[in-house]
Amino acid sequence: MNQSLIYQVMKKIQDVILFQLEQASKAFKQYSQRVMDKEGFGITTEQWVLLKIIEEANELSQKELAQKSTRDPASITRTLDILEKKGLIERLRIPGNRRTYNITLKKEGQELINQKLDTVIRMREKSLDGFSENEIKQLSGFLTRIKINAQ
Repeated sequence: MNQSLIYQVMKKIQDVILFQLEQASKAFKQYSQRVMDKEGFGITTEQWVLLKIIEEANELSQKELAQKSTRDPASITRTLDILEKKGLIERLRIPGNRRTYNITLKKEGQELINQKLDTVIRMREKSLDGFSENEIKQLSGFLTRIKINAQ
């Protein structure tokens, strides 16, 4: 698609696909947080995402967590401090390395995930309500292509 055609199609910011993606993402995060608050999760959507990444990796460094979550290391540090105070994760010293810790779920963190996963699945299903399986696969492919184009 040439640049002048893109400009003609997207004259207003509301018509820009990346702006629409950002708005959709924010709307879903706000919806998710309302549900999580109502259901007594006791954590934010961002904290949930980090817990799930940690669970799936079993154990990873803070740097790896920042990369997988696409969040900056300073933000990760603050969030990990909160999750640690809540007793959901622990930081384990890496022998011979005084600066880096491996992060793992505590039993309480795994229990929270196990107890609340059905609610999260329902929220995700709601976000895709009305989409066919083929449309979901196409959307996933389109989003992957956008990420690749940005590299």
